[in-house]
Amino acid sequence: MRQELPPPPLPTVDGGFATILADPPWRFANRTGKVAPEHRRLDRYSTMSLDDICALPVDQHTACNAHLYLWVPNALLPEGLTVMESWGFRYVSNIVWAKRRKDGGPDGRGVGFYFRNVTELILFGVKGSLRTLSPARSQVNMIETRKREHSRKPDEQYDLIERCSPGPYLELFARYPRQGWSVWGDEANGNCPPRGRVHKGYTGGAIEADPANWLADDHKPDGSNNPAGE
Repeated sequence: MRQELPPPPLPTVDGGFATILADPPWRFANRTGKVAPEHRRLDRYSTMSLDDICALPVDQHTACNAHLYLWVPNALLPEGLTVMESWGFRYVSNIVWAKRRKDGGPDGRGVGFYFRNVTELILFGVKGSLRTLSPARSQVNMIETRKREHSRKPDEQYDLIERCSPGPYLELFARYPRQGWSVWGDEANGNCPPRGRVHKGYTGGAIEADPANWLADDHKPDGSNNPAGE
């Protein structure tokens, strides 16, 4: 596992960033009470405590009027709202990532104690007073794509954010550099291979069938008709 070090300073820009995208490395216990996912056999990424995430001085690096797109696991929704408030934003809406199979049906290979999760949430918050840009008036609050390696979020998020919110842009806990964005995180410079194996069926790609047909008899919601996820 990588050694945990104090986080480096956040980037700065004159006037502050107008839009923040963040995918924090949330730490939570599984049903056995053990902290996950930091077991050495599952060396995917280092996590942070809720207090440490809240303590990041995001408010000091954002403009007086700004947007926040905050990824949060379904099980940690209250914690996500706490982080949003700590960073100086108020919750106003959300965007749902619906994880799809190649045939368009829900990808039932997710995890969860109460339900099999096939969605993740982006909490959308506002600091000060800042409407979304005009293209957002026709933007639905859903992204439907196929999954990739563990924890990686869909690249489609960037186009959506750039259409709906003004720059300058900052991505926190970034895994890859992106043109036109400032990035921050221990995997952000592109020289550090992100952790997380790419398994068969988790390589992204286009949805190649009409989602309206996925409930046919040979398309079972739990993915049992298609174990490989292809």
